[in-house]
Amino acid sequence: MPELQRNPGQPPIQVLVVDDSAVVRQALTAVLGQERDMRVVTAQDPIFALQKMQTLRPDVIVLDLEMPRMDGITFLRRLMKDDPLPVVICSSLAARGAEAAMLALEEGALSVITKPQLGVRDFLHESAMQIIDTVRAAAYSRLRRRRAAPLHRPPIETGAPVLGTTTDQVVVVGASTGGTEALRELLSAMPVDCAGIVVVQHMPELFTAAFAKRLNEVCRIEVKEAEDGDGILVGRALIAPGNRHTEVARSGGRYVVRVSDGPLVSRHRPSVDVLFHSAARAAGSNGVGVIMTGMGDDGANGMLEMRRAGAYNLAQDEASCVVYGMPKEAVERGGVDAVVPLQALPKAILDAVRRGRRA
Repeated sequence: MPELQRNPGQPPIQVLVVDDSAVVRQALTAVLGQERDMRVVTAQDPIFALQKMQTLRPDVIVLDLEMPRMDGITFLRRLMKDDPLPVVICSSLAARGAEAAMLALEEGALSVITKPQLGVRDFLHESAMQIIDTVRAAAYSRLRRRRAAPLHRPPIETGAPVLGTTTDQVVVVGASTGGTEALRELLSAMPVDCAGIVVVQHMPELFTAAFAKRLNEVCRIEVKEAEDGDGILVGRALIAPGNRHTEVARSGGRYVVRVSDGPLVSRHRPSVDVLFHSAARAAGSNGVGVIMTGMGDDGANGMLEMRRAGAYNLAQDEASCVVYGMPKEAVERGGVDAVVPLQALPKAILDAVRRGRRA
């Protein structure tokens, strides 16, 4: 996997960890501090963080949400108003933590990681690797100016509601850093008669259910966390559950998803590559692939296989990406048919589906 690293002459990535738990601060310092291009400073609450930020401007803030004196959401809102910085939320796995994390993403945070549950010595290697990747991606992100008004839904002609109808074509979407808000913009613009959609967004387990619920509240289409055997239907988007791979499969005359365990693929679980490879096998020329903002190359090989199988593939353009990594890799490997801005993706997807239906 191509990784972004600081050049020898560049200063290290300055990470500010803000968490009232000494154990969590110690664990994150140990995990991130082992990286040669990272330096970690900690603060036990936002008040101390603000004091340290008078002399240190961090490249990334790793932020707890439940803290004394000032909660994380209040601190985040203050940051985004006065001095926007890349923020990664460090949240517990509790339902309350997942809901708060979704609010933080809407307020401008880029990603979510889960609090270390074990001692530093026992901390799982793959969990540590995912934390490092998430923080590094945030450091190389480009914050987009947040919307002051409610999300605009582009006027797209729609047919009559047909929720529950078997889909003829399958749209598969992959995203990572910055993807939660990009997906909200994309899916909220989709009409009720759009082809069935399956999404992999790199996000920890349990948080994907809250993410799907949040999307379902703002979208015309149904959005739910994928369960094994769920039908891929017209007017429905299925979000791959965190820590589980999700694939497209055929079941008789319809498409369904298969949700399973397995090793990390392209450093991720769920993996965009796993989803895209399955779409190439199951849907072939009836597939439409979409690769969106994110660091790394997850999805690039799978998208190329989809194109070879006859699918039509789209990539989000660099200007609208928070991190232009995954789309860039897919373009460079030859798997992309068209590169379009985020705002134009909904129409581009619908046009691709219509062309496929006429073929």
